[in-house]
Amino acid sequence: MTSHHASLFSGRSERIAGLLAAGISALALTAGAHASEMTVVPEQPDFPAQTKITYVPRDAIEEFKSLPSYSEPEWVTEKFVDTGELPPLEERLPKEPLVFKTGNMPDGIGVYGGTLRHVIGGRPEGWNYPAGQTQGWGGIDIGLFECLTRTAPLYQVEADDMEPLPNLAKSWEWSEDGHTLTMHLIEGAKWSDGVPFTSEDVMFMWEDNIVDPNITPLNGASKETFGSDTSLKAIDDYTVEWTFAEAFPRQYLFNMAYGNFCPGPAHILKTKHPKYADTTYEQYKNAFPPEMMNWPVMGAWVPVEYRPDDIIVMRRNPYYWKVDEEGHQLPYIDELQYKLSTWADRDVQTIAGSADFSNLEQPENFVVALRRSAEETAPARLAFGPRLIGYNMRLNLSGNGWGDPDERAQAVRELNRNPDFRKAVTMALDRQAIGDSLVRGPFTAIYPGGLASGTSFYDRESTYYYPYDPDGAKELLKSIGLEDTDGNGFVNWPADTLGGEDVDIVLLVGSNYTTDMNLSEAVIGQLQQVGLRVIQNAVENNQHDAMRYAGDFDWMIMRNPPALASVVQGTTSLAPVGPRTSDHHRAGPDGTLDLLPYEEQMIDIVDQFIATDDNAERTELMKQYQTVATQNVDTIGLTEYPGALIINKRFDNVAAGAPIFMFNWAEDAVIRERMFVPADDQQNHELHPETLPGEPGGDGPTG
Repeated sequence: MTSHHASLFSGRSERIAGLLAAGISALALTAGAHASEMTVVPEQPDFPAQTKITYVPRDAIEEFKSLPSYSEPEWVTEKFVDTGELPPLEERLPKEPLVFKTGNMPDGIGVYGGTLRHVIGGRPEGWNYPAGQTQGWGGIDIGLFECLTRTAPLYQVEADDMEPLPNLAKSWEWSEDGHTLTMHLIEGAKWSDGVPFTSEDVMFMWEDNIVDPNITPLNGASKETFGSDTSLKAIDDYTVEWTFAEAFPRQYLFNMAYGNFCPGPAHILKTKHPKYADTTYEQYKNAFPPEMMNWPVMGAWVPVEYRPDDIIVMRRNPYYWKVDEEGHQLPYIDELQYKLSTWADRDVQTIAGSADFSNLEQPENFVVALRRSAEETAPARLAFGPRLIGYNMRLNLSGNGWGDPDERAQAVRELNRNPDFRKAVTMALDRQAIGDSLVRGPFTAIYPGGLASGTSFYDRESTYYYPYDPDGAKELLKSIGLEDTDGNGFVNWPADTLGGEDVDIVLLVGSNYTTDMNLSEAVIGQLQQVGLRVIQNAVENNQHDAMRYAGDFDWMIMRNPPALASVVQGTTSLAPVGPRTSDHHRAGPDGTLDLLPYEEQMIDIVDQFIATDDNAERTELMKQYQTVATQNVDTIGLTEYPGALIINKRFDNVAAGAPIFMFNWAEDAVIRERMFVPADDQQNHELHPETLPGEPGGDGPTG
């Protein structure tokens, strides 16, 4: 760090330290006589089953370059190129394809063929990712939609070499003053229907989806994700230019990866967008249902069959723009299948060998999975990573109208904004018991909220915790006027609020995951012991996402987003730095945020983090963030635990130590397009062998 930077940082540190001290004093003054004092979070139990990662330089993974020659599966050439249905491969690839380097492939150059079978618990709404439709999760959208940059494989890159990998944007450079970023798109790449990918697709994603306040893309990207005053313009077909208010905000490059900047096919989407067609926003969002086959994608596979409540089938994209170093067009695997079942069944089938890939993220299945994988005849291997899966309960902190609350909901939000109330709620939760209710053993850990313990930015000494103290919680509730005045076991509002009736709080939870439901039931039962009546509102995940984005909740249970695991990706979501960046505090109808004092501290820290690329400064800033977030109970942590990748032993090119969740889910981290099955291990699972996607909207594959 230069002396100038050190001086600036010292001043910032002193200022924030002063604010922290003031916050600690304020919290101490409000503590009830019998309330426990906050303390540093306990050390976590050792977890010896964790696998190790082999680190490489980022430029060891991929590069863009032309090769002397290219090849594809023989059947594609014979059935489609030789018959004139497809142009030759050289005409379908860009000038300089993205080339995966052999040295970073654990098992080297692969062979064509085979099927990768998934099981998921989600259900597709349609193919309009930019307008917020889910494709069912479980890696479907990751297989379909490519983004400007890529971050998931960065788990194997050391922190001091940390910058996103190029993807649809093959390169970029900064202006001298750091306020302008010129980004060069891959030239000559095509959508799976053969239409060129250009800056029109990027600008449509930006201007008509991300920036449009009437649209919330899947995963919630908004203009503030890239800076409130940021602008983007097209220079030519393959060049776009970003202009930022901050100097060198390299952080936003991480936000251009999945799932914030993944363009859809403008040539299809524009036909239904209200700006270009006589439609409404609701009609635009729902114009491309899951029954519409052969949706144009930039990803490695294209949806060709959908049977409701049964299966989604995806076939190789003949225009895919990535190759290996010998010029083989990727992917190696011809077909992806997604059986539509339940999330718990996903684990069961993968362990049994009737499916091939699963992120073991539900701790209820850990013990049986470990036992089965240890058997010599087990079809799948299992590898645990660090504790990067966590759950927070998020209290709606918007007091000025986000979600159009009624009188009861508004009163709950005023409670949520009271630091003593948040403290009482967190003290009423026995996190050790919550974790043990999911799985016993050294899996779960006490988690008070804030950053995941598995991230390199985590510092235990900066992580504060209010120990389990139900009596202290009752005292705090009493001190803010919440007492059981009618003797039914639940606290009442003061007489001048809602007529003194019982305090009823509605907890939004997704019903698709067993873990989410179990956590909800544990929370409700424990809070009942201190007199808080919490009512579960369990809805399927698509509806849960819609209600979350709309602010239609008092409290919600939410699995942690990537920012809490990686910090450098989605950083703006760590605080309400803009009207739509936070998951539990967004702007009201007038577009303004009614920030709490500690939130202003968090915003200041996040802004500084984004503005610097000095590793020491970033580390110190995240210590300060963690202190502010946990001392003020910004979110109420429930538990955290490791996940495990379960994958059938037939599949090669799966790097050791790939986490199931860090920058993104394992479906992206393992780089599925370069996975393969040796010829002798390939099995007859293809439903549409030797076929390719047909015309968009057609009946299915052709061949």
